[in-house]
Amino acid sequence: MVVCVCNAIREREVRDAARRGAISPAKAYRSLGCKPQCGQCIPFALQIIKAEHALAC
Repeated sequence: MVVCVCNAIREREVRDAARRGAISPAKAYRSLGCKPQCGQCIPFALQIIKAEHALAC
C-alpha cells in the first residue's frame, strides 16, 4: 500500500524504517532519502511506526 504519494513511499518501507529505529515519520522519511511534502501521509506513517514499535516490545 502506498503511504506517501508525493514520495512514492510504500507501507513496507515505513515499517522497515521503524524496525531500523525511526521513531517519527520525519526520521523514517529521512532514512529513505526524502522528506514529507504535503503532510497528508504523516498520521498514517505515524500509525505504522507506532504499530511496529508495539510489536517489538
